[in-house]
Amino acid sequence: MLNINKLYVKINKKIIIKNLNLKIKKNNIHILMGPNGSGKSTLSYVITGKPKYKIINGKIIFNKKKINNLLPNKISKLGIFLTFQYPIEINGITMYSFLKNLIKKKKNKLKIIKKNLKKLKINKEYLKRYFNVGFSGGEKKKNEILQMLILKPKFIILDEIDSGLDIDTLNLIFKIIKEYLFLNKNSSLLIITHNTNIINYINASFIHILYNGKIILTSNKIKKTINYINKYGYNNIKNIKLL
Repeated sequence: MLNINKLYVKINKKIIIKNLNLKIKKNNIHILMGPNGSGKSTLSYVITGKPKYKIINGKIIFNKKKINNLLPNKISKLGIFLTFQYPIEINGITMYSFLKNLIKKKKNKLKIIKKNLKKLKINKEYLKRYFNVGFSGGEKKKNEILQMLILKPKFIILDEIDSGLDIDTLNLIFKIIKEYLFLNKNSSLLIITHNTNIINYINASFIHILYNGKIILTSNKIKKTINYINKYGYNNIKNIKLL
């Protein structure tokens, strides 16, 4: 599904991503971890086409199509979706106005939106509010998942979706994500997180450690890798002995 090969990325004349390789197949869940400033969010922005991040070498292939130079709206239409670590607020645009424009069907837009609101335990009065304006952290993260359910993407990137959430909201969001992946067998997920407890919420296929702009470890030994990080941190991650 997603194949990144020998990727180098710079921003403001500084190289952030260095010779990065990553392959994610259909129906896979991958976890991406690493210390602050290692390039995790940068990678998500590059995949989704954020303009100021310049690819100076390498390729990003999605479903056999090179997406290096595509605009964000074109990449989105291919089925790639990113939840933001810090969702933006848009004053003057109601939630209903925003969400109905995401739905391709001409009819039953309100019905589709209300169905997904119910899944996320969000009151329908929410639709009258301006986009994320005055929302709590949990409400903003629920809004990101609501957009995911409506757009039905093939490849989902969750950037720190667990950050700042209470335990009930966290459980609900991951329950919905797991249901989505079960119903959409060809979809895949990349979770960017600092939370080593993430394995308590979802079963991943692989874990990757991004360090200084490069993936230095890829393993299917998720629990063993997490335990090592909890004990030693990232500095000696290359020394981990995987079975």
